[in-house]
Amino acid sequence: MAGVTVAITALPLALGLGAASGLGAQAGLVSAVTAGAVAALFGGSRLQISGPTGVLTVVLAPIAHDFGASGVLTAGLLAGLLLMALALVRASGYMRYVPAPVIKGFTVGSAAVIVLQQTPPALGVATHSGGTIARTAARALSESATHPNWAAVTVCSAVVLVRLVGARWRPDVPFALVGVAAATVVAHFARLSLPRIGHLPAGIPHPSWKFLAISAVPDLLPSAATVAVLVALEALMTAAAADSMREGEPYDGDRELFGQGMANLVTPLVGGLAATGTVVRTAVNVRSGASSRLAALVHSTTLALVAFAAAPVVAEVPLSALAGVLIATAVRMVDLESLRMLVRADRGQAAVAAVTAAVTLAFDLVTAVAAGIALATALALRAVVHCARVEHQTVRSERSTSVPESRVQDSHGAVATYVIDGPLLFASAERLLNPVKGAQASVVILHLSRITAVDATGLLALRDVITSLGLRGCMVLACGIRDPHRHTMEALGVLTSLRAAGHIFDTDIEAEAVAWAKASRHDVPPQSNARHVRRQG
Repeated sequence: MAGVTVAITALPLALGLGAASGLGAQAGLVSAVTAGAVAALFGGSRLQISGPTGVLTVVLAPIAHDFGASGVLTAGLLAGLLLMALALVRASGYMRYVPAPVIKGFTVGSAAVIVLQQTPPALGVATHSGGTIARTAARALSESATHPNWAAVTVCSAVVLVRLVGARWRPDVPFALVGVAAATVVAHFARLSLPRIGHLPAGIPHPSWKFLAISAVPDLLPSAATVAVLVALEALMTAAAADSMREGEPYDGDRELFGQGMANLVTPLVGGLAATGTVVRTAVNVRSGASSRLAALVHSTTLALVAFAAAPVVAEVPLSALAGVLIATAVRMVDLESLRMLVRADRGQAAVAAVTAAVTLAFDLVTAVAAGIALATALALRAVVHCARVEHQTVRSERSTSVPESRVQDSHGAVATYVIDGPLLFASAERLLNPVKGAQASVVILHLSRITAVDATGLLALRDVITSLGLRGCMVLACGIRDPHRHTMEALGVLTSLRAAGHIFDTDIEAEAVAWAKASRHDVPPQSNARHVRRQG
């Protein structure tokens, strides 16, 4: 019963997504039937339902425009191979490193793209090829303003209203199907002049290998990689959500990637779209009482029966009704509450989501995800770097205590200790090491135990500071070098001069004792029984 319920919910979505992809409504049905069954058999989640999704349609529609149906099938096939490779290298554990604001951003951007894509059928206007989706939507709005098709607008609006209001009132009722069925009946008996899905072939043509765009594989690889990443992310997130909704055997992430790879290998061979686990259908499956993979298999079987037994009825569905289903789906994709929380919590992370969404609209999802990850990485690096600091401790006596700066009578000391605290990276090296480079003491101790991360730029800058101080006659001692950093420092020659002079120590106590002894031998008199501490950065 759970499988039948999910099939009823999935039918209008599959038809609409197939039409939106450019391959036709039957491609959406084939994808839901084939991918749903294959992913259930080979995947790592016993409750997940797979099929075409709105986010994937956003990527596939431009491929269909540029390369035709063969390009879409080839992209799906390549994505399947990439997914199986990800499964073999156990990549499921790395998917958590994609920042959440990037995911939210491309979800919002994808929702906007879906709405723009569905604007022409929603208005009852023919879709013109060429130009961006925004330009196509604007052209449709202009044409509709001159020659409005009120029947199409009314049907689309009614389906959107039924689905959105019905989903809030009774989430367990498939209002998408109710809206589409009602619109089809009204359009038939009222003899409304509306574009329809049209005849579904009794058998889906089997694409021969010669029809696949093998020569276009290099051009398709970026889009195929995007499809693979989106499939992986959505499938793993949906599987985790299914586990949280019902206790039981946890999903296997790598097996789920393998199952999705198999599904996307098989589905293009029978004329279907790329597919992945879907949140809406999986949630319906769990709420309907599913407890095993049998529900997903029943879902696929039911859709297959509908595709062949009810093909004449499906052919009468108005495209404006399917546009209403997809527009309502796009609206439900956007989690406004989580976006508001993101804005309140951190404007930088909200900017990541906004940039990702904007680039999705302006360019494509490949560029959007790359831009979002780049911005998120830059913000994360900025936050890490700003946590770094250097403590300047001027040692005035072999036995010293810390006192407030206002009680220190002299501004220069014999021995100064610089405690570098935090990451010593390319972005923080100059700010941290400039105070060290300007040290006025005759002996400088570098306390390195609090360095949390290093890179070549930071360590080379440290080497230059040590060299510069040595050329000025300043004696440099180092202490507290952590083992993970020692090898890199040795390789870059940071410790060469210090090791030759015997100026590397395990603790700051040893270093200060030696430093004061050396300072005393250089006739540097003690100023007071105190240690002056001030923080830089």
